[in-house]
Amino acid sequence: MAAFRPALLVLGLLAFGGVGADQPIAPDFVRILPADVKWKDDPDMPGVQSATLYGDPDKHGFYVVRARFPPHVMDRPHWHPNARYVTVLQGTWYTGTGDTFDLKRAVAMPAGSVMVHPARAAHWDGSAGDEPVIVQIVGYGPQNATLVDPKQPFWIRLPN
Repeated sequence: MAAFRPALLVLGLLAFGGVGADQPIAPDFVRILPADVKWKDDPDMPGVQSATLYGDPDKHGFYVVRARFPPHVMDRPHWHPNARYVTVLQGTWYTGTGDTFDLKRAVAMPAGSVMVHPARAAHWDGSAGDEPVIVQIVGYGPQNATLVDPKQPFWIRLPN
């Protein structure tokens, strides 16, 4: 049961309508159909896209974002200032932890899997296979990604 506590926390926040008395999650019902998701291209890696479904990850408050990785594209070790809760919606997402990218250490997480990224914990992830991957990320902003080695590019294109 301990592994599900962060997810239960997020569900509890949703159920009670807010993160705090002054930070409501939604003032009213929000419905977003798949056709309404507005994907934005990442300018640094063709095929990588994101869509903000709720909130603004760059500002203080609760947010929901989706990220789409094309086949054979992963990111390098990085960390975020706040915890993030990631659910795999489509494909198999490959994840690793620590300061060194090593695909042999990646854990394959099929659709339906959940991973918690603790605040400031180095990790890397993406699609190491032949299929695109979509994940949904829930967190509390402001959010950004800090590369472990800022001399490296953020994205890695793996050989097919």
